[in-house]
Amino acid sequence: MKNFSKKMAFAVAAIAIFFTVNVDAQTRKLGVGLNLGVPTNDVYNLAIGGDLRYQVDASKQLSMPITVGYTLFRGKEIGNTGVKYVNRAYIPLKVGGKYFFDTTGSGAYGLGEIGVGFGTESGSGTAFIFSPAIGYSWSNGLDLAAKYEGYANNGTAGFAGVRLAYGFKL
Repeated sequence: MKNFSKKMAFAVAAIAIFFTVNVDAQTRKLGVGLNLGVPTNDVYNLAIGGDLRYQVDASKQLSMPITVGYTLFRGKEIGNTGVKYVNRAYIPLKVGGKYFFDTTGSGAYGLGEIGVGFGTESGSGTAFIFSPAIGYSWSNGLDLAAKYEGYANNGTAGFAGVRLAYGFKL
């Protein structure tokens, strides 16, 4: 319970800092993404999910995203027994920073996010999430990124994959 409280306090503080930005003077965007990856843990064979990303541009090159979604780790079959490892699913809530290498505010970028993942199954608990990515954002709203997303909760799970998204200004 103590670790859960620390993680929740961290997430609440990060979200509070995120919303203290003067959003009236900044560009706001909403993106819808599909995540697909290869799990880094041997008991899973696929990581798939979707997300919504709200993003506030602090400048042309720096944005602050908050992301919420759903991620499923699909269990592998144990040998040739017909029995599978249990699927694990999380609802991730992340905040971060996105830096565009071009002064136009589109093109290549680096992204770092941290947050918590709420397990959807009984007893799966809450995980600390860290997620670095590099990507490319086109001016028409398409976004493609290569990413890693790690989940730390009494062991580590994660995936290396891609995020394909479409974003639009609010």
